Amino acid sequence: MPKFDITLITASKYLKAKDSDDWYVNNLLEDDRLLAEALEKHGLKVTRTNWDNPEFDWSKTKYAILRTPWDYFNRYAEFSQWLEKTSKQTQFINSIDIIKWNIDKHYMLELEKAGIRIPQTIFVEPGDTRSLAEITEHLNWNEFILKPAISGGAWHTYRLNSGSITEHESIYGELIKDKSMLIQEYQNSITGKGEVSYMLFGGKFTHAVLKKAKADDYRVQDDYGGTVHDYSPTQDEIEFAEMVVKYSKPGIPYARVDVMWDNSNMLVVGELELFEPELWFRRNPPAADLFAEIILDNCNR
Repeated sequence: MPKFDITLITASKYLKAKDSDDWYVNNLLEDDRLLAEALEKHGLKVTRTNWDNPEFDWSKTKYAILRTPWDYFNRYAEFSQWLEKTSKQTQFINSIDIIKWNIDKHYMLELEKAGIRIPQTIFVEPGDTRSLAEITEHLNWNEFILKPAISGGAWHTYRLNSGSITEHESIYGELIKDKSMLIQEYQNSITGKGEVSYMLFGGKFTHAVLKKAKADDYRVQDDYGGTVHDYSPTQDEIEFAEMVVKYSKPGIPYARVDVMWDNSNMLVVGELELFEPELWFRRNPPAADLFAEIILDNCNR
């Protein structure tokens, strides 16, 4: 018989705070505490471990939820092998098919085909021998973002313009050897309005946060000095976020939709997070209870 009903998955560096002032890890621990307690209210036995824990037997847990495995993009080959192996020993929520679809940002093209607005984006595939200057010379963009198709936490994400391309040719040349890269038109609202994350469970909106970059930066992540603020979205924004989930994949238990305003002041999807999104339960604890109910419903199917 399985030992656990649910295992929450993290990275080893987020297993515990280094000290009482480690605010970043403490925030992640608080979110997982709220979720674990919500699940335990339903009589489920919950544990938490890092994905690469060599001593953990994944066949001893019925279900697993990828929460904060945020070193996967640095070790993607290893993580991909683990994901494939573990999916045969336990069941992921979201499903392994959804995870595989969402882990690579090529899914953005599918959203666009479904009628969802995204920033103007082009993908460059591994082995492309063109220089960054050659690829971007025909683009009528003042600035653009360069990043890998598989990444997280602004890893290898660069904000460029025509004057700074040359200094990035070397790192781009290394990345494109074995990674798909995407180039997007830079949306000026990021350094003004910021980016909004909408949390949805069972396809329905629960709460949102506004993420803002520090002065003179474009990265909204905490790691780079970004800040998180309470946010009350309009009904149009909520409908847009719910439409993104509806038009992506069927049967999605949980999602985070990151949205910004494009250079025409229209809502566009920055990312659809189905794989390992931070969900900010600490800013809306009842959402953890709703998520637990959604999980329980999936477990009983």
